[in-house]
Amino acid sequence: MAINQLESNLSAITRTIAQLEKDGCTDEKILKELREEREKILKDLNL
Repeated sequence: MAINQLESNLSAITRTIAQLEKDGCTDEKILKELREEREKILKDLNL
């Protein structure tokens, strides 16, 4: 996957997590999956 696409996905996932937390989402399964995906992208980008 292109770096630009990874960065876009990272940004979207980060915004989604922030919005869910702001809205008071209590579904830890969803939040955990999003955080894991974010960590995977960060690792792919070597950040």
